[in-house]
Amino acid sequence: MSDFLGLHGTALALREQRLQLLSANIANADTPGYQAQDLDFNSALGVALQAPGAGGNALEGGAALGQAGAAAHFYRPSSQPSLDGNTVDGDRENAAFAQATLEYRASLSFIESRVRSMLTAITGQ
Repeated sequence: MSDFLGLHGTALALREQRLQLLSANIANADTPGYQAQDLDFNSALGVALQAPGAGGNALEGGAALGQAGAAAHFYRPSSQPSLDGNTVDGDRENAAFAQATLEYRASLSFIESRVRSMLTAITGQ
């Protein structure tokens, strides 16, 4: 199964982690002292694919995905500091979330097409 999905299963799981961080930023836009967080997707994917036993498959390398996400996690500096210490910029977060959503959907569409192709090969229809 890891050969079937290749790195796309891993990419989808990492994109989900990034979406969770960005949604937490949006939810905490008014929380005093909250620090905006993000995930460097390219770094996380590189770490996940190099981890022993990951095999490029999110289903087999759950621990590797957690470590990859932690390694690529960072606190984003504020472009406009606020008096309460919150570093979330609402417009920036919404734009990043919209882009991350499109990337997630693209990965999901690719996986769906791979599964559809396999079902067509199995059923012959």
